[in-house]
Amino acid sequence: MFDSRLFRTLCLSFLSIPTLWIFSVNTMAQAPSNPGRAEPAAEDPYEWLEEVLGDKALEWVKARNAIVQNRMEGEPSFEKLRSDLLEILDSNARIPFVSKRGEYYYNFWRDKTNERGLWRRTTLEEYRKAEPKWEVVLDLDALGKTENENWVWKGASLLRPDYQRALITLSRGGADANITREFDLKTRSFVADGFKLPESKGSVSWIDIDHLFVSTDFGDASMTDSGYPRMAKLWKRGTPIEQAKLVYEGKQEDMSVGAVHDDSPGFERNFVTRNIAFYNDELFLVKDSGELVKIDAPNTASKSVFKQYLLLELREAWTIDSKTYPAGSLLVSDFDRFLRGERAFEVLFEPSSNTALSSVTTTKDHVVINVLEDVKNRLYVLTPSTTESPTAWRREPLVGAPAFGTVNVTAVDSDESNDYFMTSTDYLTPTTLSIGTVGKAPEELKRLPHFFDSVGMQISQHFATSSDGTKVPYFMVAKKDLNLDGTNPTLLYGYGGFEISLQPNYSATVGRAWLTQGGVYVVANIRGGGEYGPRWHQAALKENRLRAYEDFAAVAKDLVARGVTSKQRLGIQGGSNGGLLVGNMITLYPELFEAGVCQVPLLDMKRYNKLLAGASWMAEYGNPDYPDQWAYIRKFSPYQNVQPSVAYPKVLFTTSTRDDRVHPGHARKMMAKMESQGHAVWYYENIEGGHGGAANNKQSAFMQALAYTFLKQELMK
Repeated sequence: MFDSRLFRTLCLSFLSIPTLWIFSVNTMAQAPSNPGRAEPAAEDPYEWLEEVLGDKALEWVKARNAIVQNRMEGEPSFEKLRSDLLEILDSNARIPFVSKRGEYYYNFWRDKTNERGLWRRTTLEEYRKAEPKWEVVLDLDALGKTENENWVWKGASLLRPDYQRALITLSRGGADANITREFDLKTRSFVADGFKLPESKGSVSWIDIDHLFVSTDFGDASMTDSGYPRMAKLWKRGTPIEQAKLVYEGKQEDMSVGAVHDDSPGFERNFVTRNIAFYNDELFLVKDSGELVKIDAPNTASKSVFKQYLLLELREAWTIDSKTYPAGSLLVSDFDRFLRGERAFEVLFEPSSNTALSSVTTTKDHVVINVLEDVKNRLYVLTPSTTESPTAWRREPLVGAPAFGTVNVTAVDSDESNDYFMTSTDYLTPTTLSIGTVGKAPEELKRLPHFFDSVGMQISQHFATSSDGTKVPYFMVAKKDLNLDGTNPTLLYGYGGFEISLQPNYSATVGRAWLTQGGVYVVANIRGGGEYGPRWHQAALKENRLRAYEDFAAVAKDLVARGVTSKQRLGIQGGSNGGLLVGNMITLYPELFEAGVCQVPLLDMKRYNKLLAGASWMAEYGNPDYPDQWAYIRKFSPYQNVQPSVAYPKVLFTTSTRDDRVHPGHARKMMAKMESQGHAVWYYENIEGGHGGAANNKQSAFMQALAYTFLKQELMK
C-alpha cells in the first residue's frame, strides 16, 4: 500500500516533540562551520549564536549549562527523580512493540545494558510469552564501539519476498540527516559492496534486489530551500550513485521530492511524490516506460493506493461532477478507473461538528477508520462489496474495541491477513497491546505495569470558551477530591499545529514526576491541531495563528476561574511548534503564568525560514520575507516581541546541538536576549539527541528531570 501521508512523515517528520512518555523512537558529523545559517542580520546582536559548532557559541552554551546543572543537581530530589525516570525508561516491563516482516516480528529495544539499542526479532509464538526469546540481528552499541560512532537507530526496510536483505538507516547523534547501508540478515552483517548512501536527509525504497529509488543530496542544487532532496533517482547495483537515473526533479522552492515502490503482491506499482508544502503534494504513477501520470486529485488531499483502490482524504471541499464533498471526508474509488477519467466515489467517512477522521488502516480485505468524537476514539470496519461497484461498502463497529481511552489499530500484515494490533490507553491506564482479527474480539498480548500510583486520581474533560466564542476542549488529570481553592500546582501542556492531535496517553514520566507530587496535569486541544480535522487546523494558519494562543489562554483562564489553580501555581510546557506556543504565551500573556518550559522551540519567526528545515513550514506560518506576511507573523514572533520593561514568567529553555530540524539558534538567541534584559531565564543544551532532545535513555531521563525539577521549584514552593 502507498500512503502519501506516511511518505511525507517518513521523509520530513513533523514539528512534534511529545512530552508524554513513549516506548521507542526514531550529526552534524563533519558539519560546515555555519550549518543552516542564512545571511547575517545586522540588526540582530545575537546572530553569532546561530554558529551551531562555533567555538564562541559553544562556550556560551557550556557556561549556561553549568548554571542549570548546579541549580537542578543541587536540589535534593533531583537525583532521585532522574534515577526513577531512568529506571522507567530502562525497564524490561515496557511493551516491546513489533512489526511483522515475513515469518518474524521485529523490535528495536533500548535498556540499561543496551544504551544505543538492539535490533532483534522473534516469532509470534514466542512473542505471546511473558518473556519471549529474541534473536539479536544488530547490536548498535557494539557497532558504535567498533566504528567509533555515536549511532542512533532510525529504522530498517526489508526486501520482500524473502526478507533477507535490509536497508538500515542510522544517524550520528540522533539528527535527521542519516546514512543508509545494505544489511544481510543471513550473515547479520553489512554488505561490503552493497548499497550505501552518504549522510543526508532524504529517503530510499527497495524496488528489487538490484534497484533502489533514492532521494538524497546528489550535489550542487540537488536540495530544496527546505534542505530536503528535490530529485528522485533510480539506482542500480554495482554502479556509482552519480550514475543513478533521474526519475523526477522538483523545484528549488518545493519542500521535497521522493519515489517509492509499492510491493503489494499483485498490485506492484511505482510512485513519485512531490511535496510542495505541508498538506500540498502531487502524486504520480510511474509507468514501466518511465512516463509519469499524475493522480488528478486535489493537492491538499492525502492520497493512498490500497490494492485496486484509491483513497482520498480531503482537507478542503471538493466539487466534482456537480457533487461537493466536504473537507475532512474520506473517499474511495477504483484506482484504474480513476486513471481512465471515471469519478465514481463512495464516501467512507464524512465529518460532523464534533467528529474528525484520525487515521486509516488497511487489512487484506478491509479498511479500518479511526474517528475522533470530541477527541475520543471510535473505530469502524469498512468492507467493499463483492460486486464490481465501488459504491457499495458496508460499515460496522470494530468488534471488541474499547469504548473509552485512546485506541489505535495497525495492520499486522495488510497483504496477507485481516489481523491487527490494537493499543489502548489513557492518562492513568497503562497501555495494553492486543492482537485481533476483523470480526472477532481481540486478545490481549502485553500490558504495561503501573509505573506510578494513580489511586484516587481521575481524568475529566472540560471546555473553555476562546475569545471568538469557540469551545476549546481540554483534559485534566487530578485527584478526585481536588480542592478548588486555587492553590494546586498545575502544568498546562499544548501543541496546536500541523494538524496533530493530542490524545490521552499513559505517561509514566508525567505520573512519576508531577502527578504523584501533588500536581495537576492539563492538556489543551487548541486550534492548529487536528482534534476536529482540517477545519481545526486551518482555523489557526498564518494570519490566524493568534487563535491558537487565544485558545490556550482561554484554557488557562478557565482553570483559574474554576478554582483549579492560580497564576502563581500555573506553569506551561511545549516543544518544537509547542515551544513556539510557550514562547508566545510568555510574551503575549505574561500575566497568566508563573513559569514555562520551552523545548527545542521556534522563536525567531523573522529568520525561521532561513534556518535548517524552516522553509518547509511556510505553509503553516507564512513567509516573513514578504512585508505583508511579516506584518502578521511579527505578532507571534517571541524573539521580536520580548521587552525589557515587562515582567515575564520564569523560563527554562532546552534544545539540542544536534537538532538539524529546528535550529538551536532559536533557543540560544531568545535566552541571550531575555538574559540581557534581566529576566529570570535558564538554559540547557544537550549535545546529542536531534529534534527529540536526547539520544539515549540516560539523556532522556536527565532532560526530563531538569524540566520537572524546575517546574517543582517554581510552582510547588
